[in-house]
Amino acid sequence: MLHWANQFGICSFLDSHQYQDKYSSVNCLLAVEATQIFEPDENSSEEIRLFFNNVNDWWFGHIAYEYKNPFISSVLNKTDEIGFSKMMFFQPETLIQLKETEVSIACLNKNPQKIFDEILQQNISGLSNQSQQNIALLPKISKEDYLQTIHELQKHIQRGNCYEINFCQEFFAKKTSINSLQVYHALVKISPNPFSCYYKINEKYLLCASPERYIKKQGSSIISQPIKGTIKRDLQDSKLDNQNKTELQNSQKDKSENVMVVDLVRNDLSKISIEGSVKVEELFGIYSFPQVHQMISTITGELKPLIGLNEILDATFPMGSMTGAPKKKVMQLIEEYEQSNRGIYSGCVGYINPQKDFDFNVVIRSIMYNEINQYLSYQVGGGITFYSDPEKEYEECLLKAEAIRKVLC
Repeated sequence: MLHWANQFGICSFLDSHQYQDKYSSVNCLLAVEATQIFEPDENSSEEIRLFFNNVNDWWFGHIAYEYKNPFISSVLNKTDEIGFSKMMFFQPETLIQLKETEVSIACLNKNPQKIFDEILQQNISGLSNQSQQNIALLPKISKEDYLQTIHELQKHIQRGNCYEINFCQEFFAKKTSINSLQVYHALVKISPNPFSCYYKINEKYLLCASPERYIKKQGSSIISQPIKGTIKRDLQDSKLDNQNKTELQNSQKDKSENVMVVDLVRNDLSKISIEGSVKVEELFGIYSFPQVHQMISTITGELKPLIGLNEILDATFPMGSMTGAPKKKVMQLIEEYEQSNRGIYSGCVGYINPQKDFDFNVVIRSIMYNEINQYLSYQVGGGITFYSDPEKEYEECLLKAEAIRKVLC
């Protein structure tokens, strides 16, 4: 199915890998070809309001991190070699939905039966046998500079400028050619996660194995599930694996990071929710994924009447798990100290359905690739607090990117 979709210039494949939770909807969604595209001017809340009000079909797309509040001005001359726009949504010609044992194909102008036959005829031999790429990845910031930057950020925390800040670093390769579809299959084979996606906009690719939901609208309900807290799995020894899980569950450092982002999300959702409706449905939940155990909390609210996508983004974007607290100040520090534009990384990818419900992930654990300029990149980061050990923070970055490095190096 994905092999068939990859022939088109635009496609979005959202795959839950059959993870099920209270807010799961479908196993897979595949959107192919754009009949209409919505790509607003920067920070155009009114354009987004009008677009959302007129939604009466499925739309798929992304919002990049740099689509952010105008009070954050660029400090460094950073380039974006990948080139995803700051926001784009497209109405697909063809939509394929997988739910349990059912497959449905809907088209605006084409014949669904013909598409089904084309998919069955695809030759996918070799896709699952991807060898290592042996790509030489370079850090945008050296380990020594990374450690020094953490110390500098902790000085800001000591001075009371912020409580927690998510600091990210980039690893990249130039003049690199990959088969994006094969690399995606290899990545999700190692690390299948509930918010994975294969997202292609012409020459730009996002190969994403994200475990995190940014935000979901379900009727009048709004749901956010930030992740803060990570520990390595030990799949060879179940006893050690359970010990690691218990260690994360009892970690005061991780709990302090998690509760800070929970408070931030509660504050964000309170701006758009009926008074008294915002609740922490689950605090410090421990969830296991192929590479790591994660600490995830769930915050919900009931939207005020007539709240649209523009108000929701104004209140909640970028997501607290990828910024820190207080959000305005840490975004200014991120702009000052990080060496790379984040682009689509730590933004979101997802869909809006005909009922104006939507679901967006957090773009983490992802490979970004531009086929034209042959630039490949991934970014990784973590929440920095007063109690953070810079060396351990660096090691946690490497842990989060372990599946990516196995595929690429």
